[in-house]
Amino acid sequence: MHGEYKIPGGKLVVVDADVEDGVLRGVRVAGDFFLEPDEALDAVNGALEGAPADVDAADLAARIDAALPAGTVMYGLTSEGIGVAVRRALAHATDWTDYDWQLIHEGPQPPALHMALDEVLTAEVAAGRRPPTLRVWEWAAPAVIIGSFQSLRNEVDARGAARHGVEVVRRISGGGAMFVEPGNTITYSLSVPQSLVQGLSFQDSYAYLDDWVLGALGELGVKAWYQPLNDIATDQGKIAGAAQKRIVGPPGGPGALLHHVTMAYDIDADKMVEVLRIGREKLSDKGTKSAKKRVDPLRRQTGLPREAVIDRMIESFRGRYGLTIGKITDEELSRARELAETKFSSPEWTARVP
Repeated sequence: MHGEYKIPGGKLVVVDADVEDGVLRGVRVAGDFFLEPDEALDAVNGALEGAPADVDAADLAARIDAALPAGTVMYGLTSEGIGVAVRRALAHATDWTDYDWQLIHEGPQPPALHMALDEVLTAEVAAGRRPPTLRVWEWAAPAVIIGSFQSLRNEVDARGAARHGVEVVRRISGGGAMFVEPGNTITYSLSVPQSLVQGLSFQDSYAYLDDWVLGALGELGVKAWYQPLNDIATDQGKIAGAAQKRIVGPPGGPGALLHHVTMAYDIDADKMVEVLRIGREKLSDKGTKSAKKRVDPLRRQTGLPREAVIDRMIESFRGRYGLTIGKITDEELSRARELAETKFSSPEWTARVP
């Protein structure tokens, strides 16, 4: 069995192993990491040899830590990362480069239609009818997008939203509320086969799927990092939030994961706090005293127009994994429009948690 795991902010770990009588045999760990002394690699392989095949990544990491020689130095490598690579090998996980990625970047769409497109396109990936897809959104109207389990009245000031002409929609994923205006945010979705994140914990899958955009931001001169559970941050504050939803496909389908991210480019913080009810407790948890300090626009950090930032991000993804231009099919668009009207524009869905 073969498994690979790019440690977020670190290096690639590759594990090859067999399973005999329920335990690991012939374990071989490799990668482009740095490890001293040389015999530490033999200690890692030895620690994994004979381990139960059903043990989790944390227990595998503990075995490795107990076996490492005194003074071992790892750079770009962690015991936990090796454990994850083993679990991915055992789960027959796939890699980014195993797929022909498709890009969808079309004109502005209404907020409810964006919610519906996420559900429809990810369901198509789950059924094996669509390749893994990176979709970059363009907004036709300002909106507040609340998480699947959030209380509508606790999160949104209805009067403020009406005063500013802000539409309120509920997405299918969890997480917190996001305020967007056309041209002021960068939003994208990844609709990926479940096998891409096989062997990863819920938290690990966030870091894994955000790793490419951290690299892209680095190429733009923005030093950013993944901040558990679902944020992307810089030394000047949070710049993005992610959310996920797993979708089960039909029998025989691969199943899929929706991972979408909204990044602050140039948000009107005054308007945002008039529309969102951002509580003191939530802000104190972030270590900040005002909502404005939570919004750190990419415009200021890159000095580039929004379109240029998006183009550079797309090119970074293409350079890593390959990416061809695609489109939403007529059938997908028809289904999404119906879903936007019957579900995502309905008071029953939007206020399903009042």
